[in-house]
Amino acid sequence: MDWITVLRSLQSDFIKRLTSGCLLHCQTEGQYSEITIISGERLKILREFCWQMAEKYKRVSPVRDVFISYLKGKLGEEVVKERLADLITEVDYEKRIGGDGKTDFTMTSNPGIGIEVKSRYGSIDKVRWSISAEEVEKNSAVVCVLIQEEVNEAQSEYHLFLAGFLPTQMIKLKTGRISFGIEQLLYGGGLRGYLENLQCSPNYQDKQTSNSESIYQVPHNSLTKSSLYSVKNAKISSPSEELNLIYIKLGDECSEKGQYHAAIINYNQALQLYPYDADIYYKRGLARYQLGDYEGAIADYTQAITINPNYIKAYNKSGLARYQLGDYEGAIADYTHAIIINPNDVVAYKNRADIRYYLGDKQGAIEDYTQVCQMYPHPEADLNLKNMQIGDYQGEGDVFLQTSELKCHDFVAYKNRGDLRLDLGDYEGAIADYTQAIKINSHDADAYYNRGNARYDLGDYAGAIADYTETIKINFNDADAYYNRGNARCCLGDKQGAIADFHKATSIYYTEGNLAKYKKVKESILDLEIEESLDILNF
Repeated sequence: MDWITVLRSLQSDFIKRLTSGCLLHCQTEGQYSEITIISGERLKILREFCWQMAEKYKRVSPVRDVFISYLKGKLGEEVVKERLADLITEVDYEKRIGGDGKTDFTMTSNPGIGIEVKSRYGSIDKVRWSISAEEVEKNSAVVCVLIQEEVNEAQSEYHLFLAGFLPTQMIKLKTGRISFGIEQLLYGGGLRGYLENLQCSPNYQDKQTSNSESIYQVPHNSLTKSSLYSVKNAKISSPSEELNLIYIKLGDECSEKGQYHAAIINYNQALQLYPYDADIYYKRGLARYQLGDYEGAIADYTQAITINPNYIKAYNKSGLARYQLGDYEGAIADYTHAIIINPNDVVAYKNRADIRYYLGDKQGAIEDYTQVCQMYPHPEADLNLKNMQIGDYQGEGDVFLQTSELKCHDFVAYKNRGDLRLDLGDYEGAIADYTQAIKINSHDADAYYNRGNARYDLGDYAGAIADYTETIKINFNDADAYYNRGNARCCLGDKQGAIADFHKATSIYYTEGNLAKYKKVKESILDLEIEESLDILNF
């Protein structure tokens, strides 16, 4: 799947963990953390600044309102400063009337790339962030921060969640404002990678430049050497065909450089010359998809399919676009069409399975994951790629998926099918799937953890302990793994071992701020210690 789909999937997982309180916490500056805690001297400095601003603007608004408004904003900015560190530079607006000019940070290596931070307090199912057209125009990304505690003058500590981010190129807004909830954001762990990729791109241009069609009008004397070579060596029967090939080639080059607006303009020119070319519609659809114009992308893929009903790549890409819009049934229909055309299209099976899994169609998801597993039952063996006619997933040329990519999909298929079987109470089937997934990727903590849960439910406490131990080797801060291993040890009569695991779990839960689980495990420790005391007395 593309990077947006991956980050949306990770965001869904993050929202579930946010609800349960199981979050990633790292105190090292410059490294990612889902939760940031601000207190003590750092909070004192922020408060002092906000009171200065409140005093400065007291003639405009009530002092307390200004203080709270500024403190919300500074808390959010503090999160982003800590996570991105020297990658960004703060806009200096402390003494400037009118605020920050709708931009909070710029990229240190490219001040033309702006970043806006939005902070909100509220429950995750209701909180919404908003952004104006002006802010969309001035920034490349908006970062959203969720504040756990209500902001006031007396609060001594704040727990702040990096709720997610959105590239502004995904926001279609010419006037007014738009609001969005946490489920519409991309996972915050991808923010640094997105910005680094943006700043490293030698062809990065600001929005004002990329929206100007004049710089993308392509006279013959502006062709690159590769474009000229391709046109020169193509079999051309007419001047219009030559010009068509030029526009297509330029559109392809712009797409490769990430200049999607330019690519669309060139593909438009090509379609004016040849309006019945399915490939051009498909390529324009890819460019529109990258800009977040999913409706436009679907329209192009549909046009390509109308011209060529067996255009399997267009069906697959249309499915992705419909998924982005939340049209899950439409996406399933697209993947089903792809499978009808090519029953060996593993990508279509895999993506349809993921959507069915998301919609709760467990049986349908199991059937699709089973198809993926049956196509590649021996992931360690060499795969005969030449005989596979798999729809191109990347979007350019008739490129087959690489072996490593097939193994990756194979792993996810086994793991997800294992999750479904575990939910349905088919513990033995789940164990078999997790075991196969672990053979493909022996470093996935979740596969070990879930297999441990299945073994525990079957009463195989020794096997469960072994799996939880492997989980801890991979992720030594997995509090749930310690807690569950403690329960398994308790079932085997190893109360001392259980108490040791419970103590480790409470330490991690406390650090994560998960007080509910911290209290629960503390009670389990107390119960075991009482049992130990009674055993000693009876002895």
